[in-house]
Amino acid sequence: MSIRTVLVSQPEPESNKNPYLSLAEKYKLQVDFRPFIHVEGIDKSEFRNQKINFAEHTAVILTSKTAVDHYFRMAEECRFEVPTEMKYFCISEAVAYYLQKYVTYRKRKIFHGKQTILDLMESIKKHKKETFLLPCSDILRDSIPEALDKEKITYKKVVLYRTVASDLSDLESVQYDVLVFFSPSGIESLLKNFPSFKQNKTLIAAFGPTTAKAIVDNNLRLDIHAPQPQVPSMSLAIEQFIKDFKKGKK
Repeated sequence: MSIRTVLVSQPEPESNKNPYLSLAEKYKLQVDFRPFIHVEGIDKSEFRNQKINFAEHTAVILTSKTAVDHYFRMAEECRFEVPTEMKYFCISEAVAYYLQKYVTYRKRKIFHGKQTILDLMESIKKHKKETFLLPCSDILRDSIPEALDKEKITYKKVVLYRTVASDLSDLESVQYDVLVFFSPSGIESLLKNFPSFKQNKTLIAAFGPTTAKAIVDNNLRLDIHAPQPQVPSMSLAIEQFIKDFKKGKK
């Protein structure tokens, strides 16, 4: 089969350097974007059931822009005024800069890693005496609490938002040659929206080992997998698949 249509289960990138657009132009593909999942904030009663007191924490670990938004949202709903001396430990520089939406950046104690919790741990270890709060979703990567536990960091998790399946009913009669997934939640959304889904000739692409495992665990066929040594991104993995197909390797 030849690839003509691709559905990426994420929002369309805002950048003009969108690699999928280049892929579409090069191979005359139709590439559509549609989030299969979205985030919903928990309400104040659910927050209170977790018995978390914002005032007991002197530092907050922020792993995404979404975590930033919901931390300050819940603080406002609970009428908690975040102290000016609060320390912020951000997973990346982009998340750190995003704090400017809520605080005066230059007047706050803000630390950031490069992209992972391991990068950030060096800064966290230098402030071991702090009592950390970790705002997160109902789905939290094990690597984050594992890294904190390993260094015996005093912290508490608080679920402030959850990942839920989006309504995809309008796609029921639409067929794509390739479906691209980036998280196990995306696979769950596919099967929740379409319980009788049959893969047949549809190619399924996965980014990351946990996504790939979710595909296999749900008895689906994994056709394209990234990152790999020669294909570090999903767009490159799709391009390599197309090249191999044309050479008769697929």
